[in-house]
Amino acid sequence: MITVLIYILVLSVALCIYRMGMGSTPPDRAVALDILGTLMVGFCALLAILTEKDFYINIAISWALLSYVGTIALGKFLENRGFDE
Repeated sequence: MITVLIYILVLSVALCIYRMGMGSTPPDRAVALDILGTLMVGFCALLAILTEKDFYINIAISWALLSYVGTIALGKFLENRGFDE
């Protein structure tokens, strides 16, 4: 069952990388990058289940927080606005 989930995540990563390369606008590429961060959190969660090590969950939480902050920063950059606006 877990291997099927890993294959689904790998396929999703491939589609996100394709979208980042072939995206028609910068916001399309930004959304693909955001989804890629979410998929990495999924990989960390599956790795935690497979190895039964809890520090992978800590990595997943950190990755999710950094992905959120990065998405906000990229959105501000694409709007040509400063971080204090």
